[in-house]
Amino acid sequence: MYGDSADPYGLRTRWYEARKRALLLAALPHPRYARAYEPGCGAGELTAELAARCDDLLASDFSPRALASARARTATLSNVRIASHVLPGDWPAGTFDLVVVSEMGYFLDADAMRALADRCRSALADDGVLVACDWRPDFDARALSTDAVHAALADLGLPRTVHHVEDDFVLDVWCRDARSVAQREGIR
Repeated sequence: MYGDSADPYGLRTRWYEARKRALLLAALPHPRYARAYEPGCGAGELTAELAARCDDLLASDFSPRALASARARTATLSNVRIASHVLPGDWPAGTFDLVVVSEMGYFLDADAMRALADRCRSALADDGVLVACDWRPDFDARALSTDAVHAALADLGLPRTVHHVEDDFVLDVWCRDARSVAQREGIR
């Protein structure tokens, strides 16, 4: 997938990617997270931006090339740990108040995606937030449609608080606490 490029998808250079990350970050219901997990972190571009909102952020991937890029991208961030995980089998211990599954679920088959969804649910803290953001158009390496990925996560039964759909991607946020940000802050 990474071949000879540290950034095969233009994550660092394309406005599309920067905008998508900004929308994802803006959709998060809390300004700060104590412990977060980003499986399938790729080259670490989203990881670096999530780090500004997390006390402790664990990011993982299975690709040695992606892991090297992610480590280089986050080398100065003391609150970020990068690990090698093959999902859904390799899952870190403990609970997280944020799990971000971005651009990776569609590489799994249906059974593995259901297993990943179950891991996400069991790892969410009592006030946990689950985020999924995925490319919608078809491509050769895809094992599942984006709709199937998001349906597997929606089947967990968590309240969905954000659903943003564009021609190119879909962004969903599910929270154990279904209140809106305004409700949480006492505005309404």
